[in-house]
Amino acid sequence: MPEVLFPLDSAKKFEDQEKLGHNRWHPEIPPVATVKPGDSFRVDCREWFDGAIVNDDSAQDILNAPLLTVHKLSGPFAVEGAKPGDLLIVDILDVGPIPQEDSGPLAGQGWGYTGIFSRNNGGGFLTEQFPDAYKAVWDFTGQVATSRHVPEVSFEGLIHPGLMGTAPSAPLLAKWNKREGDLIATDPLRVPPLALPPEAEHAVLGGLPREEWGRVGAEAARTAPPRENGGNQDIKNLSKGSRIFYPVFVDGANLSVGDLHFSQGDGEITFCGAIEMGGFIDLRVDLIKGGMETYGVSENAIFMPGRVEPQFSEWLAFSGTSVTLDGEQRYLDSHLSYQRACLHAIDYLVKFGYSPEQAYLLLGAAPIEGRLSGVVDIPNSCSTVYLPTAMFDFDVRPSAAGPHQIKPGIGAPAPPTPSRPLTGRPGRPRVRAGRVSPPGPSGPTRAPADGLPRTLPGGSRP
Repeated sequence: MPEVLFPLDSAKKFEDQEKLGHNRWHPEIPPVATVKPGDSFRVDCREWFDGAIVNDDSAQDILNAPLLTVHKLSGPFAVEGAKPGDLLIVDILDVGPIPQEDSGPLAGQGWGYTGIFSRNNGGGFLTEQFPDAYKAVWDFTGQVATSRHVPEVSFEGLIHPGLMGTAPSAPLLAKWNKREGDLIATDPLRVPPLALPPEAEHAVLGGLPREEWGRVGAEAARTAPPRENGGNQDIKNLSKGSRIFYPVFVDGANLSVGDLHFSQGDGEITFCGAIEMGGFIDLRVDLIKGGMETYGVSENAIFMPGRVEPQFSEWLAFSGTSVTLDGEQRYLDSHLSYQRACLHAIDYLVKFGYSPEQAYLLLGAAPIEGRLSGVVDIPNSCSTVYLPTAMFDFDVRPSAAGPHQIKPGIGAPAPPTPSRPLTGRPGRPRVRAGRVSPPGPSGPTRAPADGLPRTLPGGSRP
């Protein structure tokens, strides 16, 4: 086993560990260790909420998820000799759940979770159709995930880090804050916001002297989006055997990693769409001196995906075009067409007895494939979402016999209310998922006139 450079004690909170990581990006956060080109090392990672989400049959914790505290990142790790303009080579040698523990209170100790976030606390890709909080807990048996909340499915996880990246330079950080601040200013009261500005109160800044946390926290970038340094890209194929080439912006590169996922569908469409967990990752680093200029990688990492992944041979695919639910034509809007493809898949799975929430959670957690299938044929873009047929315990393909009906079990948990007990299957929406949201604490919420989300993470509008 490689040397563990960032150990985590499962009995302690993230801020109480031997080495302190961080949850913001800033060039002044000092490295926790220095490695040499060619070195291999192990990093323990805590799931992004540091234990705030628990293994139960309620979504109260998802409803109140502490988004200001994320992500809990391990690092930074300085690489000896790295200079701005270099490319940092990072090989993922191995990655997995918390080792040598069969069960416990932390995600990664034999289980993980997927969440649909409340519209008022994070939202998601389909937040207008699904504005309320729901949760699915997944149990791990080796490489396979199953859930009491989404019955009659099982699939092999494609384990990967959701977040990994290098530290920004001061000019690059200023650029991020300027452009994201300008975006927020176009609609400052939007819920969820168009972007997440610096926030000092909940910042964790590693080994930086505590008297500097207020100043640096007021400048440090939140870790929610992907940016030029890599960051929260949520690429499911960035798995074991992958090689990534990261731009270097500061001396030492200062690599950080976290937000491990047991499995995820393309797009992580529920925002907490992966199966979130803590665990370990083994890395090897190297350098290409001057590589940013040599290979034209001035921003955004490039990578070679690993070849170790679930082997699915048959798929059921759904397509969508850039037409709103109410029939308005949009010009080559691939974002919209992928939304429509996902909604079509959800509508299909509902016919087998799944609630819309269960189907949405499944699309976020399972290793579905999402593709931009046509982006040139005006006015309609075409996106597709591919579901592996082998993950279902029944034949999910259309047939003359009609759809198999699942045993629904307890359903996907929602926060308890006087009209909805702690457990029990949530109520069905009055009409299909694309039109009216499922009943929540305040009853159904109608979509806006065009039927599309106004509140997508990252700030895009349909």
